[in-house]
Amino acid sequence: MTSIDILMPRPMLPIVQEQLDAAFTVHRLYEADNPEALLAEIGGKIRGVAMAFGPVNAELLAKIPNAEIVSSFGVGYDHVNTDDCLAAKVMVTHTPDVLTEEVADTAVGLMIMTIREFGQAEQWLRRGNWESKGPYKLTGATMQGRTLGIFGLGRIGKAIAKRAEAFGMKIHYHGRSKQDDVSYPYHATPKALAAACDTLMVVAPGGAETKHAVNAEVLEALGPDGIVINIGRGTVIDEAALIAALENGTIYGAGLDVFENEPHVPEALLKLPKVTVLPHVGSASQATRNAMGQLVVDNLKSWFETGEAITPVPEMR
Repeated sequence: MTSIDILMPRPMLPIVQEQLDAAFTVHRLYEADNPEALLAEIGGKIRGVAMAFGPVNAELLAKIPNAEIVSSFGVGYDHVNTDDCLAAKVMVTHTPDVLTEEVADTAVGLMIMTIREFGQAEQWLRRGNWESKGPYKLTGATMQGRTLGIFGLGRIGKAIAKRAEAFGMKIHYHGRSKQDDVSYPYHATPKALAAACDTLMVVAPGGAETKHAVNAEVLEALGPDGIVINIGRGTVIDEAALIAALENGTIYGAGLDVFENEPHVPEALLKLPKVTVLPHVGSASQATRNAMGQLVVDNLKSWFETGEAITPVPEMR
């Protein structure tokens, strides 16, 4: 398959780069002095794209008119315009399943950190305050007796629910539709879900359909004991409304692994005492990222060897 040309717009993990170099002819757009000139030169030869971030849209596809597949790194693929890919008859794949358990572990860890303020307590110790000023204050929130509302009960959402049940939490959920094989109470809107719980776990994908789905009304419904955790996409939460809700005491606190304009995090969020932040590390272990990278490679190999993708995005099934 070394005669097949693959476009790599940005650097990827060594496990991806080494295997693709061995199997295909890889064109690294990020190394070009003039990326547009390189695309004009090689665009007609490109049959596949390996990438971690976008955008992939009609503009790019017009420059690579013979592309057959976009193999995307990550379970989320809101950087890929699937309508444009469908119109151009380009397959799109992603990397689900292999990161489910890691992200669920991160979500529960972030939830506990946020509720019990473990990050803040650690900084209290590191700054010498325990010795000079005494113990860290008692936390106003507890894990005990909480109800978890999961916005997005897919693979990761279900894995989070399983873990949360072990902590004695009651589980409710919201998604695009009610799942007949799920016993948890279903709520038709994010606002209804928020009103039924005190801990809102956002696992929903990004995109126009979910943008700012968690808005001021949803946060108000969550209430003053409410905690918001987001390990889905930053765009799902209206960040300005979240900051206002935290500043005004509309909700109690927030734990965030994702943000609207990454890697930028608003200073106002960082100044709030009951906010725990992580730099988008939900799946960021070497083992899990390597498994995701391997799936990027395997999708490309499978496509060009058999004409079938291993993990096409739902729109392509």
